[in-house]
Amino acid sequence: MYDILSLGEMLLPDLRNIADEHDIAHKGLKKQDLAYKILDYQAVNPEKFKGVKSSSDNKPKEQTEAKPPRVKKAAPIRKPKEERTTETAKDAPKEEKKEARKDRTRNDRPRKESPKRVAPEGEKDATERPKSKERVSRDDRMAKREGNDNKEEKKPSDRPAKDNNPKTNSNNPNHKQLTPEEKEARDKERADREAERAERDAERKKAEETKRAKREAEEKLINYLELEGVVTTQGVLEVISDGYGFLRSADYNYQPSPDDVYMAPNQIRQNGLKTGDTVRGNIRPPKEGEKYFALINILSINGRTVEFVKDRVAFHHLTPLFPDEKFNLEYQNDNYSTRIMDIISPIGKGQRGLIVAQPKTGKTNLLKDVANAISANHPEVYMIILLIDERPEEVTDMARNVKAEVVASTFDEPADKHVKLANIVLEKAKRLTECGHDVVILLDSITRLARAYNTVQPASGKILSGGVDANALQKPKRFFGAARNIENGGSLTIIATALTETGSKMDEVIFEEFKGTGNMELQLDRKLSNKRIYPAIDIVSSSTRREDLLLDKMVLQKMWVMRNHLADMNPEEAMNTMLNYMKGTKNNDEFLVSMNG
Repeated sequence: MYDILSLGEMLLPDLRNIADEHDIAHKGLKKQDLAYKILDYQAVNPEKFKGVKSSSDNKPKEQTEAKPPRVKKAAPIRKPKEERTTETAKDAPKEEKKEARKDRTRNDRPRKESPKRVAPEGEKDATERPKSKERVSRDDRMAKREGNDNKEEKKPSDRPAKDNNPKTNSNNPNHKQLTPEEKEARDKERADREAERAERDAERKKAEETKRAKREAEEKLINYLELEGVVTTQGVLEVISDGYGFLRSADYNYQPSPDDVYMAPNQIRQNGLKTGDTVRGNIRPPKEGEKYFALINILSINGRTVEFVKDRVAFHHLTPLFPDEKFNLEYQNDNYSTRIMDIISPIGKGQRGLIVAQPKTGKTNLLKDVANAISANHPEVYMIILLIDERPEEVTDMARNVKAEVVASTFDEPADKHVKLANIVLEKAKRLTECGHDVVILLDSITRLARAYNTVQPASGKILSGGVDANALQKPKRFFGAARNIENGGSLTIIATALTETGSKMDEVIFEEFKGTGNMELQLDRKLSNKRIYPAIDIVSSSTRREDLLLDKMVLQKMWVMRNHLADMNPEEAMNTMLNYMKGTKNNDEFLVSMNG
């Protein structure tokens, strides 16, 4: 059977061959660790090593009797192996136990009573000295390999009998003490081993942390994927100069908000999107490090498919025509405002109408009635009410009493917000018109919008009367001039209010600039409103260009007779006459039939 000395004399390939013969795993083990593993396996399976002779079995009998075998005592015992050593001692064969017991009995006897301890000097030199030298050299080699890791933890009983006898050590001339170089090498080896152990522990800890982080990331990904594509949203695209864009929410008047959805530049380019497009699609929650929700896929653009939008024609390339399809403004029998407008100054799809009003003439209520009439009689029309520089309470009243989208910017907000809001509403209306929809914008008021443009306009050095910059009215003109009826489908109708006689020279200049641009004009009279006559419409001064395209011949003939009848009257008499005729009728058709002509 093998012992620690015989295995220590062998080379590492020999130890590996022994391990392979007995199917002992040895991958990555050092020489000393492999030797201890073979000894452990031998202690558990002694029958497989009966035919093997160790170096201690080949020693002379005298030496065996004189000193105990060094199988368990030559090398220092490592702390992790203590349990294995105890198991080895319990499972050893009975013969080996008896032999060890005899050796201990002999060693316990007094040395003077042992005749075999006295030997001739020549014999001692011939036998003990070579063996002592051999043992010392082996001990040195084993001490260097092991580094004396557990030297302090050794018990006196674990040391060889030779170390317990100070006389033997002192009488042995070949016994050597460790030199400083050897101690330094031993300490260095110990430090290297501790560093290697610490590095292994760090690598193991790092691997565990990586595995745990990966598992947590997988769990988070599973939870994230469960929410991806579940929510559908809709918003108006605003393209930033860098190429990407955001879907703005109508709940925040198309201003930056927490509900904004991010759109990547490639999504915008591939689908041919522009500012103002109404996009509907699925979104995902923001990932780690992101701020906004992101759009995954597009379901529709402006109520059309993605393929349809890719082939659309730009708004400025569409052919404008005169309005030829009239809006029906009758929706209540007792609402005379819209009934009078419907025959005096009819509104068609694509109309560019201007309601000229003095302060406190009821223009906001008139816009509200027009909006309700259009929404009731023409549900296919998309209507936006744009309130610029208005009072907050009027915004709330309009939003609650009108079935349309209300976009507002109150008077306590800066002018640049008025301008930005008007631009995005106009771009949205243009994109819907490009896709063939009929859009109506009710603007209150274009005078205040022009004031806002004049405020944000950089100074050009050319100032008109009233403090209006020469280039400030170009953008509000472009806004008002976007109204048109499109050939082969689609229209954009803009009905705006303009303030007059406010005492401001700027308002007069703005009104004069817009006076000739519209194709429908409705005049309100302050004298009628002061007498509480509503609607305060100046019938003689109000009209629509090319109304023959909107009204049939019978209505045109009746209106021609009525206008001749009212031409010599002042606004108050004309309105009272009209209201007297209408109060006994249910609708305009009945009113026209009741006229004599």
